[in-house]
Amino acid sequence: MSSKVTIGLIQASNDVHGDESVAVHKEKAIEKHLLLVREAASKGAQIICLQEIFYGPYFCAEQSTKWYESAEEVPNGPTIQLFQEVAKELGTVMIVPVYERVGIGTYYNTAAVIDADGTYLGKYRKQHIPHVGVGNEGCGFWEKFYFKPGNLGYPVFDTAFAKVGVYICYDRHFPEGARLLGLNGAEIVFNPSATVAGLSEYLWKLEQPAHAVANGYYVAAINRVGVEEPWNMGEFYGQSYLVDPRGRFVAMGSRDKDEVVIAEMDKNLIHEVRDLWQFYRDRRPETYGDMVELLP
Repeated sequence: MSSKVTIGLIQASNDVHGDESVAVHKEKAIEKHLLLVREAASKGAQIICLQEIFYGPYFCAEQSTKWYESAEEVPNGPTIQLFQEVAKELGTVMIVPVYERVGIGTYYNTAAVIDADGTYLGKYRKQHIPHVGVGNEGCGFWEKFYFKPGNLGYPVFDTAFAKVGVYICYDRHFPEGARLLGLNGAEIVFNPSATVAGLSEYLWKLEQPAHAVANGYYVAAINRVGVEEPWNMGEFYGQSYLVDPRGRFVAMGSRDKDEVVIAEMDKNLIHEVRDLWQFYRDRRPETYGDMVELLP
């Protein structure tokens, strides 16, 4: 098997006004993203990742029970089953971030991982849930209204092309989970996001290259683009990218347009970097106990 793997990252705007029905949002967004997935596959992408809760707007800009209707079971909901068929048809691994419903009234921010033969491998549930106002009055990242914190740990999925971990948006501010993904064997970590200018943009090109260097793996960061109506909470600034274990940007998308970002990872570089920087050997976990104590 080749050490080279082609990665496809999809960033896109939401084309439907937020006041439209959930059904309209999902139909239009899925239709749009299927075209972008096929474009990525036609350009050689072997692993494709979509943006955070890709099938609609970033509805956490408001607090409305309307958006509960967009949640689905994972993997038994229609969206994941559809993308299982697409993955099998195209021979690509897919990371598909959706709004997950469990039972009655329990919701998670989730990404399903689908292998190149269409097999559902498992899911990651976003661990760190923000709740902060931003932009226009009343707008914010009101995620605690919509999501429970994840409860599935930091799994790594052994796909046809690479060992894949997932971290979702706000998770990227926490190095602990990033390290656990490395300890669990990740060769590449995908971070599908929805983040706006004026809040965390100055961190966008700092934190995740640092995770890549500290943990000796690739990081793929995905952000949507555009300004979403009617909230106008800020500009989703795109710039999706792949960064290597040396912290070098392999490829980066534009700031303001729908785009398929294609980049290549080389698993041999992971071995090379880890042989040079023996961070896993030199860790001292027995000295880190204070990190997990309930300190203020």
